[in-house]
Amino acid sequence: MKTIDELTRKAIELQAAGLLTGQIADELNISRETATWLLTHVKKGDVAPAPKDIYVDWSNIGRSSTRQRLIAGALTDMIIDCLDKTEEQADVVVGVALSGIPLANLVADELGCEFTTYHPNKQKWEAGTKEIKGTISQNFARVGGKNCVLIDDVVTSGTTLSEAIAVLSGLEAKPVAIAVLVDKKGIDEISGVPLNALLRVTRVDKIE
Repeated sequence: MKTIDELTRKAIELQAAGLLTGQIADELNISRETATWLLTHVKKGDVAPAPKDIYVDWSNIGRSSTRQRLIAGALTDMIIDCLDKTEEQADVVVGVALSGIPLANLVADELGCEFTTYHPNKQKWEAGTKEIKGTISQNFARVGGKNCVLIDDVVTSGTTLSEAIAVLSGLEAKPVAIAVLVDKKGIDEISGVPLNALLRVTRVDKIE
């Protein structure tokens, strides 16, 4: 997808398929505000400018297990470097659903760690709904008392990872590092946990 019209059509198709606004934002790697704008501006004839956001399409990686493994190797390298600097170790790799899960599984294999998943409830989000905390899956490794590395694909606002850190801390786990493909926010840490990104995106009109 290369234009706003194409992105809007995709958002409307996903909504017609039954996805909520939060799920659409997750699928398209955009903020929830941008997803809401895409779904409403055509219906309302809104001529207001789109929210300041950047669309990320990493499907060329996602469709290939070989490319995912290569990217996971790069993420693993960053994590090892980060853990060396902070003198920490990793016990469990936590994949943030949906797109962080396959990468986290591969990273866990590279690090020789256990694996689990975090399901953010942003996927149930609609405009006007209250925030609800996500959950750590009970089908995989337990996290209590263990050092955890979080893996996601794109950081847009940092809210999902901040919530994941809070949930892990509430389970007496210790988040020690985060690794992502793309950081759209341009930050070095979230809730005190080092953030490592293969790519950092900065809007030129925001540089001061």
